[in-house]
Amino acid sequence: MQVTIHARSGFCFGVTYAIQHAEEELERSGELYCLGDIVHNNMEVDRLKAKGLKIINHDDLSKLKDCKVLIRAHGEPPSTYELAIKNNIELIDASCPVVLKLQHRVHDSFDEIIEEGKGQIIIYGEKGHAEVNGLVGQTGGKAIVVKTEEDLEQIDFTKPVHFFSQTTKSTLGFQKMEQMIQERIIKAKGSLEENDFVANDTLCRQVSNREPQMREFASQHEVIVFVGGKKSSNGKALYAACKEANDKSYFISTVEELDPTWFNQVNTVGICGATSTPFWLMKDVKKAIEEKFEVA
Repeated sequence: MQVTIHARSGFCFGVTYAIQHAEEELERSGELYCLGDIVHNNMEVDRLKAKGLKIINHDDLSKLKDCKVLIRAHGEPPSTYELAIKNNIELIDASCPVVLKLQHRVHDSFDEIIEEGKGQIIIYGEKGHAEVNGLVGQTGGKAIVVKTEEDLEQIDFTKPVHFFSQTTKSTLGFQKMEQMIQERIIKAKGSLEENDFVANDTLCRQVSNREPQMREFASQHEVIVFVGGKKSSNGKALYAACKEANDKSYFISTVEELDPTWFNQVNTVGICGATSTPFWLMKDVKKAIEEKFEVA
């Protein structure tokens, strides 16, 4: 049995950037607060906790003063920066540049709608997700978050729609949602004028380009072991791409979740992961498969 790790799996630039900032500060001071899990992977979070990283939530942040706090790649709403100034907190801002650019676009679009006195900001994403919270914060909490067709009932299709996406969502999912919104505007107004619908493809290409790569990789192996954190939105999308190409694709978060029945009479196994999956963890999975199961 041959076991291969997908060469382009592992951390995206944004996650690498945030972890690098955390490790540099931990090396200097041995302690650092991080607002939320630095990455949606418990194994990597535990590794950094052992080095002195302390995970906090927004309630904890309001009680802190005179310290350093890392903002992770997902970004934060304006209220977080305002609180940091008030409490004399030094922020180490590791927001992904792609996310920051999207925040500015949402903010500018919202300002435009406010000036015109009409329109809605619609965000395709996971309600309550850290990145989405940061985007909604750019609109003073007025953006509408949609994930399913049922969520579209929140939208007034007689008014202009400015449509954005969480950076890590599925390309196909974004396109499907875009089409459904267009169809409903036409149904509500009888036509689709130029300013009725502004669709902004704000998917991160480093993430979205992995979908076809994952499908190709999954089709080249008899069994796929996808390694990811259960909180990872990107992981769910990429695993779905693997499962679509190869029904014998299995999602795990730890080595302990490997099932020996997956490898019976199997010649090739592919290992891949989310943009929040550390490469060292995929190597551990490969080693475990090679040691526990029959490998050529």
